[in-house]
Amino acid sequence: MMELAIKEALNSGADIPVGAVITKDGKIISSACNNKEKTSDVTGHAEIIAIREAEKVLNNWRLDGCELYVTLEPCPMCAWAIIQSRIKSVYFGSYDTNYGALSSKTDLRKLTNCDLKVYGGIMEEECDKLLKNYFLNIRKL
Repeated sequence: MMELAIKEALNSGADIPVGAVITKDGKIISSACNNKEKTSDVTGHAEIIAIREAEKVLNNWRLDGCELYVTLEPCPMCAWAIIQSRIKSVYFGSYDTNYGALSSKTDLRKLTNCDLKVYGGIMEEECDKLLKNYFLNIRKL
């Protein structure tokens, strides 16, 4: 599924290339990429958009049994939405030492009694490359 999240990240345009895919029972129920710049919406993170879409598909804000695949470790806003939505597991690619809120900078799971499972470094090299190339191109402009 991380391959699909990477494909989503490539659709981010002017935004930081982050892609997210949510599955339930092994089936994809939503996917998204960052679109904060495109929509002028501070909540336009791939994880938030994918969660909103999954909620519509399931007709429920509770995403029990769902798994999230995302190319970058979630920030505090996204991590808290993940925890609150009751997603079962998160698989992420790149570690975010500046804003990562599920292991790197902090771990918001410590603030609650959730059972969220987190696995980092999935296809990390490929995910890191997406980010590195994006920031190299931004600095050239």
